[in-house]
Amino acid sequence: MPSAPAASPLIVTLDGPAGVGKSSIASRLAGELGIAFLDTGAMFRAAAYTLGEGSWDWTQGILQQKLGDFEFTLRGSGKDTELLLNGQPLPGDIRSEQTGLWASQLAVVPSVRAYMKMAQIFLGQTTSLVAEGRDMGTVVFPGAQFKFFLDADPAERARRRFLQLQAQGKPADLDAILASITQRDDQDRNRSIAPMKPAQGAVVIDTTHISEGEVLAQVLGTVRQ
Repeated sequence: MPSAPAASPLIVTLDGPAGVGKSSIASRLAGELGIAFLDTGAMFRAAAYTLGEGSWDWTQGILQQKLGDFEFTLRGSGKDTELLLNGQPLPGDIRSEQTGLWASQLAVVPSVRAYMKMAQIFLGQTTSLVAEGRDMGTVVFPGAQFKFFLDADPAERARRRFLQLQAQGKPADLDAILASITQRDDQDRNRSIAPMKPAQGAVVIDTTHISEGEVLAQVLGTVRQ
């Protein structure tokens, strides 16, 4: 008697703008579900940090050659998931505002997006995961079983980021953070390649006036129905 086909990996996507809390919610959701958490923004940040400022202006050939040396893998699940680049954990410096802006610049380069899409799809073919980013539900995993789009007022997102940096003992300038978020919103929503928007069939959640716990409860409730 032939064996039953293996179940497809469970894919849940959380898209949305910078500072909306996607990473924290996605990691907690992955923990509740007992699967891996894929921080796709960290992939672009790692590339930008490794390649350096101005790498988005390199020729496509040079970028493809450099990216050919990259290999992303996942280890663990939930908040303990580690994204590894060539077998090594990512440095904490990828979380800086400067690296975030570099990553946003690099993300519009066709060869970079093509490589990242390929790498993300491969990860989703081999393991169940919660993927957060800008175009997970629209471009990378259009066939995901569950899709969500989180949004919030830019001023509220800047305030949350400001408090987060303060809690970590890092320098924080609220006006500078708001300016950075506004600039990234403009780049992400209006880029010609895979602009950030809710995927077809995605559940849209405005998080401006609700807590992270309430957002998680809504998302988890939908997945578990």
